[in-house]
Amino acid sequence: MMSTSEYSRETEFLKDGPWDELYVITQYWKSDLEFYRDDLRFLHYLVDKYFIWITKAENIDMVKSLKNSLLVLNEEVTGLLDKIGSHRIRLGYLVENPRYADATVMKRDHAELEREMALFVKSFRKNRKEVFKITEYIVDSEKLASVMDS
Repeated sequence: MMSTSEYSRETEFLKDGPWDELYVITQYWKSDLEFYRDDLRFLHYLVDKYFIWITKAENIDMVKSLKNSLLVLNEEVTGLLDKIGSHRIRLGYLVENPRYADATVMKRDHAELEREMALFVKSFRKNRKEVFKITEYIVDSEKLASVMDS
């Protein structure tokens, strides 16, 4: 995540573009989000795989909550991909014609997307750790390790 001084330097950097470089940055964001979306699919699979073996009510509730948080993340990644796609199109117009739009609006939109990306990544990482922590707990508490090895 960016520090305040890094953010200030980027804001100054964005003053009048360079739109082509911002376009490239959004391509990296898109690629990262596609990776996170694929990882979310794996996390859903992992949770579903162990869910069928759960017998304890508290574990079922824990997994249901976890599945809900993964669904929220899935909605967020889809929304971010859409927003970044629209932003990239507008940046593409600016690369071709720098007077196409107001630089202030593009700076604000880019900064907001950057903030949303940072929040998403933080939330994703937290949830990913939680999936593995809960999965490990359930395997141990339900004594699934011996069932799964059979």
